[in-house]
Amino acid sequence: MTDEPARPGRMKCVLLDVDGTLIDAVSNQRRVWGTWAERYGLDVDEVYQVALRTRPMETFAQVAADRDPRECLAVLHALEDEDVRSGVYAAFGGASELLHGLPPGVWALVTSNYEHRVRGRFLRTGLPVPSVIVDAAAVEEGKPSPVPYLLAADRLGAEPEDCLVIEDAPSGVRSGLRAGMTVWGVNTTVAVEGAHRHFVSLREAVPHILAFASDRCGNAAV
Repeated sequence: MTDEPARPGRMKCVLLDVDGTLIDAVSNQRRVWGTWAERYGLDVDEVYQVALRTRPMETFAQVAADRDPRECLAVLHALEDEDVRSGVYAAFGGASELLHGLPPGVWALVTSNYEHRVRGRFLRTGLPVPSVIVDAAAVEEGKPSPVPYLLAADRLGAEPEDCLVIEDAPSGVRSGLRAGMTVWGVNTTVAVEGAHRHFVSLREAVPHILAFASDRCGNAAV
């Protein structure tokens, strides 16, 4: 783990989470899980609270242990794909400015979702798509494992200590920290434990992120 600026002459990269960081998808996730719960005659609020803390297969094991998890996952995926096609999405303030301001080849998306859904959401919100996207299908171990962020750094040709991770969730923050990267938290009123810096909104963080990427950050990681 490091909170030191990258050494001169080495490319610095920005690795961004998607849902909750760039895209406001809370209402979409709640709606998808609500519809899924109703399909199985389960309590909507209870299912959603479990889903917030666990990955889908773990959620199924807790709330629908008597159901075939593969069937449960297939239903969930179908609902999520339909939501990408017909749901209403919004990018957080500052997201467009940030992504259009980052130089090509120095940033990537690291998401627990799937690439085709990310591309669909970005198309709906007008956000540019980078050359590197590490999604759920790209790794066997998801966040909070360091694997997703390490893979993104590798694909960009960057050293972990030269990467800045932008996250909104504890599991993502832990993932970045375990990868030995600088981690900043955004879009939370309370700082996520372990994050090197905290910003209440993404918009507030934008100039600092752009400064990091353009090697003008000085001690920005402190």
